[in-house]
Amino acid sequence: MSTPFLLAVAGFFILSGGGLPIAFAMFAAAIAYLFMSGQDVGLIAEQSLNGLFGSFVLLAVPLFILAANFMNAGTVTDRLLTFCVALVGRFRGGLAQVNVVASLIFSGMSGSAIADAAGIGRIIIDMMRKDGRYPAGYAAALTAASAVIGPIIPPSIPMVLYALISGSSIGYLFLGGIVPGLIIGATLMVFNAWTARRRNFHTDEVVPLKALPAITFRAFPALMLPVILLTGIYGGVTTPTEAAAVAAAYALVLAALVYRAMSWRQFHELVLGSARSTAAIGMIIAAALVFNYLVASENIPGIVAESLAGLDVPPVLFLIAVNLLFLALGCLFDATTLLLVVVPLFLPTVTTLGIDPVHFGVVIVINIMVGLITPPYGVLLFVINAVTDIPLKDIIREIWPFMGVLLAALLVMILFPQTVLFLPELFGYR
Repeated sequence: MSTPFLLAVAGFFILSGGGLPIAFAMFAAAIAYLFMSGQDVGLIAEQSLNGLFGSFVLLAVPLFILAANFMNAGTVTDRLLTFCVALVGRFRGGLAQVNVVASLIFSGMSGSAIADAAGIGRIIIDMMRKDGRYPAGYAAALTAASAVIGPIIPPSIPMVLYALISGSSIGYLFLGGIVPGLIIGATLMVFNAWTARRRNFHTDEVVPLKALPAITFRAFPALMLPVILLTGIYGGVTTPTEAAAVAAAYALVLAALVYRAMSWRQFHELVLGSARSTAAIGMIIAAALVFNYLVASENIPGIVAESLAGLDVPPVLFLIAVNLLFLALGCLFDATTLLLVVVPLFLPTVTTLGIDPVHFGVVIVINIMVGLITPPYGVLLFVINAVTDIPLKDIIREIWPFMGVLLAALLVMILFPQTVLFLPELFGYR
């Protein structure tokens, strides 16, 4: 690595560590590198714009954000939560189980862990805290852990970004996330059941079974969104990007016309909020594309691949080592930065070692999602603290067992690739 590149990387860490937004820190480091290496600074605009406007798949990101915001509007969330309560609220620790099931359902609508935690998560935490039925820290920690499922079960914004840098099929990545997401949900529910008995959580109010058909009917249109999305993609009717547009349109019609849960003012606020979120992600993507140009200029992926290939590292050992690295980096950087800047360094080695790129992508996405709840800088911990005012120390105290559960599930995905590849291969992936 050249001196300009080392200085640029050092500058990036200093600036981002000092509080400058990640995207601006990457742009500043790139400008410094180009100046020191005598290259045209105009390459920043070229790499950013070509990368952003040359990728049709990136259109899925704002559309999934928009669909999630529409689905979080008004009575849509209430109807889905009522359905979840009727379904699993009758068991000991029922609201805790509702929390997980709600995340499983909403994961098929949003593609974002933060959207799940800030939207439905805030509501379910209030329900769990009512009358002191659950400790506030436990309710918040469980919500953070279950929100991790959001970007694993399709749709998934992180998987769209991984497809962008790896060239993998979004459809097969989405399929690969379904079984791992269900495994994580089941694992969290088993842990909840054990904790509910050990800590003697109360049995919540039971909804009569005879009321379940009516509750299901009221929630049915919202429950159809992930079905429409996946049927469109795997039925060959739409591309993933087109399916995202269909999902956003369906969510809008559902919230505004069917449930009448959205006013013109709310519509304006939701669109504006989605635009802000898209702009923030777009800035990081543009900066990452420039930074990746720097990395490619230094041939760092080739150097890393050659070094690891020379060591004759077994694929499983490589996967475990990379996952440990990402768990450490997840404490410091956001998911988008890790996916767009760090993951490309390892893709040549993945190919060299014969690791399936879909398996690698799903495992890395799960890993990065665990980083969202890893103290001290887990983003989801701060999001839930901000929307509920539950002290951060209470959330962190309760989060460790959930992290253990998630890491155990991640290890299963690493050691048994078929947990990821079973459904893609069923649909023709080779």
